[in-house]
Amino acid sequence: MKVLLATRRSGSPPGPGAPSTVGDVKRSPMELAALASAAVPGLTPTGVSGAPDDVADFDSALLIDDAGRQWRVRSPKHAEASMRLETELQVLRMFAPGIRAELPFLIPHIAGTVRQGELCTFVYSHLEGSTRSLDALAGSGTEFAHELGRVLAAIHELPPALVHNADLPSYEANEFRQRRLNELDQAATTGRIPADLLRRWEHALEDVSLWRFSPTVVHGDLHEDNVLVSAGRVGAITGWTDLRIGDPADDFAWLIAASDPRFADEVHQAYTAARSDAADPHLMRRAALAAEFALAQWMVRGLALKDPDMIAEAHDMMSTLASDLRDEENARAEEEERDETDSLADNNDDNDTLHRPWDSGDDEDPGSESGRVSVSPLSASDSDDSDISAEQDHDNMETSSLPVIRSS
Repeated sequence: MKVLLATRRSGSPPGPGAPSTVGDVKRSPMELAALASAAVPGLTPTGVSGAPDDVADFDSALLIDDAGRQWRVRSPKHAEASMRLETELQVLRMFAPGIRAELPFLIPHIAGTVRQGELCTFVYSHLEGSTRSLDALAGSGTEFAHELGRVLAAIHELPPALVHNADLPSYEANEFRQRRLNELDQAATTGRIPADLLRRWEHALEDVSLWRFSPTVVHGDLHEDNVLVSAGRVGAITGWTDLRIGDPADDFAWLIAASDPRFADEVHQAYTAARSDAADPHLMRRAALAAEFALAQWMVRGLALKDPDMIAEAHDMMSTLASDLRDEENARAEEEERDETDSLADNNDDNDTLHRPWDSGDDEDPGSESGRVSVSPLSASDSDDSDISAEQDHDNMETSSLPVIRSS
């Protein structure tokens, strides 16, 4: 089963007061180039193209200047998105040179900003590498998967002080589970979530054993558009707008959408080997749950933003998920029924063999010499045993009609 993760590019779901799309500012690549020139003194763009990003929140572009250097521009569409970018600025400033030097990947450097009203546009210096689709990453081989696992481990090994000093969100395991339950309640009030999915997610969230994990620093918005690949390796990780302390499984959720399920398993295997903490036996189960629940979050976000395209997309994906789960359940039930039928057939075969000890698999007559057994009727002396009690007759009723078998 493959489920697309719509909310992997949405950030945290907004609250009831989140802005609508009415009044959102949208900028073309040429407008972004002009903003970049204002943000970075001396920057003279000679080429510009659009760049993939969180479509609900940002406009982005890649620039080339007159010296051949490349730059990335991110411009928020509304105030909430602008706050996320300002959070990222705060986060990146917390990455001291010593911390950056220990990471097995590069992180962005903000070259300049320019504010227009309540919205702030950011310009980033160029990082080597390019983005690839999730399935392209999954097809990059086992070594790449293992490297990505080590990258995730390095993120989760970052010192918690990085988050605390920036006054960013921090959740203990039970707090995180309760937060998810609250989000589920919020999603249920929309009346747009299939009942089967609500029950499935509620049961998972009520399984306390599933949520016993050690909180770590979490990237929070990890997906293929925030992974830059250079020379076949992970060159840089971008998009640090949602850094927090929470469930490490959240950074694995995007991997669940890969067509090849072995990719997520290989990433997880290398991740577990690289972590200093004990292995978390339920991490991938929670990642799969996060991947599914992302669809409900996308619906809630679409309704808050009054975006009909997001609402329709969330509805279609949840319908597909519910249908896929029903198909899997039916297939499981059919397989169990076949197994039970096969087991009964095997038992019947065993019983037949026990009641037909002469059946050696040959076509020999059971009374022939070659069968090495002879069958004779009861003798007169044998009939004397007919005086046994009625109770004993009853106990032996099922076998009393069998012939007496004597070895020859």
